[in-house]
Amino acid sequence: MKGIKLVNHREEYCHEIYRLSSVPQVKDALGLPDGTVEDTKHFIQRVLAEEQLGRTVPRVIFDENDRLVGLTDLMFIDRQKKSCHIGTWIGYEYWGQGFNEASKLAMLQIAFEELDLDYVFAGARAVNIRSQKAQEKLPFIRLHVESEFPEEHKALEKKEKQPCVLNVFTKRDFLSYIEESG
Repeated sequence: MKGIKLVNHREEYCHEIYRLSSVPQVKDALGLPDGTVEDTKHFIQRVLAEEQLGRTVPRVIFDENDRLVGLTDLMFIDRQKKSCHIGTWIGYEYWGQGFNEASKLAMLQIAFEELDLDYVFAGARAVNIRSQKAQEKLPFIRLHVESEFPEEHKALEKKEKQPCVLNVFTKRDFLSYIEESG
């Protein structure tokens, strides 16, 4: 498993986040408009404010050499439904190195053990095959749960303004995976 650490967002990371998110492979996959370092700084301020309100848990992913490799977050946290959504992007130069799985494991531990949630949804745009393939590699995910969670699927497609697939991590499956692999 890839060694990572998750840290809180800080404005000092804005230049590297901007650099990594401006690469066409990442920018296009995320559907980002052309932006500036200043836009990235505003993004960081927004996610920090959302975290203060308890709506998100945003984190910056660093590798074992203290290089910023991507971002991940728990968003749309709904304490009544005991659910949220997870999003992750990895800088293009770090693709295929195991950072997605390592960061998902760390964030799911926060979701299930610290926040005591039961479901963490992972969506992907239907056109984003790479994201779908990355999710399919995770051994503790339930794929294509659109009919089981129609409201979540509809909300995701409304947010993304296009067709999406919906997958889910459950607390039970995650804890069983941790127990078996530990």
